[in-house]
Amino acid sequence: MGNGIAHVFAMNRIPVNLIETKQEFADKAMATIDKNLERMVSKEKITAEEKVTTLDSINATLSIADGVKDVDLIVEAVPENFDIKKSVWEAVEANAQDHAIFASNTSSISITKLAALTGRPEKFIGMHFFNPVPVMKLVEIVRGLETDDETYNVVEKTSKLLAKVPVPVNDFPGFVSNRVLMPMINEAIFCVHEGVATPENVDEVMKLGMAHPMGPLRLADFIGLDVCLDILNVLYEGFKDPKYRPAPLLVKMVDAGKLGNKTGEGFYNYK
Repeated sequence: MGNGIAHVFAMNRIPVNLIETKQEFADKAMATIDKNLERMVSKEKITAEEKVTTLDSINATLSIADGVKDVDLIVEAVPENFDIKKSVWEAVEANAQDHAIFASNTSSISITKLAALTGRPEKFIGMHFFNPVPVMKLVEIVRGLETDDETYNVVEKTSKLLAKVPVPVNDFPGFVSNRVLMPMINEAIFCVHEGVATPENVDEVMKLGMAHPMGPLRLADFIGLDVCLDILNVLYEGFKDPKYRPAPLLVKMVDAGKLGNKTGEGFYNYK
């Protein structure tokens, strides 16, 4: 999601440092942004000149120190793994300006817990974008226990500058979006696991009967089955409620490396 977040900031004339861990990942991110912008040009949503300006506003770097030292807002979008986020935020804290706001794109991990990794919990907030970021309007704005009003107001205003709709939510596992969405996806997986219906038929029921634009299993593939499992584990640990127990089939598919779109196979075959 990081390339999508960089895309929307740059497209709204806000300079961005896009930080990656390897050059191949940085190149892939920039190629994805270029491709998505070109699609917007072909649909006449932006001009060719706006595409060039947007790309020129993004500086890809492999250095956290260089990427955060002169910026006002840092948005972290690494995988839903607390240890990975911990290492990133410790490096950011060591190099960021004192006034910089820290925002996590986490979709389930406690903002209060992440904020405690830094020396500025009052300037730490959740800024949960939705995929694909250039298309989806919603941003969940998540206040931690110590997030102050100034930080919230700046992030709310920034979200509107990105042509997004900020919605405030409090800091509970899964917030609102994934607390509601993931149990539905999990139950859909149980339906397949128990032989109630095929993935195609489960999705067809939800699309035609509940007017969902995409069925829950196709959506799970799109999100990434590993990400779904991570979020369900956070919900399960956070609430200690068995209704969030990940479906055994989901665990088995992740163990097999069948993660959805990104691996070419999940509940559907993308090869």
